[in-house]
Amino acid sequence: MFKLLKSLFDDTQEAEVAKAFTGDGVRLAEAALMFHVMQSDGHIKDVERAKMKEVLSEDFELKEDEIEELIEAAQFAENEAIDLFRFTSLLKANLERSRRVQIVENLWEMVYADGVVHELEDNVVWRIAELLNIQTPERVAMKKRVKEKYS
Repeated sequence: MFKLLKSLFDDTQEAEVAKAFTGDGVRLAEAALMFHVMQSDGHIKDVERAKMKEVLSEDFELKEDEIEELIEAAQFAENEAIDLFRFTSLLKANLERSRRVQIVENLWEMVYADGVVHELEDNVVWRIAELLNIQTPERVAMKKRVKEKYS
């Protein structure tokens, strides 16, 4: 996993990175985006971290220790990234549209997990959705659907 992280930030290895963005790479990219959304309001709460673990467990059928390792790697990758494009471009290139839609819905889960929707969280999900080529009406519908779950 850490070899993948190193290659994510080495522009001379673009082809290797593209190949790596299956399996663990897709997991890492999604988790890094989740982490970015969670920290965008300046606070990472236990309930958000718990929701992240739940979503990753459901999406990827990972064991507890694998989830912890993925979250640790995602935090590192997100902190080292200079933008969201590194993650979203590779997800867009390697995932079907339906899976990208699911990722955006998972990001809304991160936003609503703590019961408070901060405008920065909302904006980050909007930007990620745009980068994943998910249009505004779909993004808004997903937001509404997730909001209703938490109401």
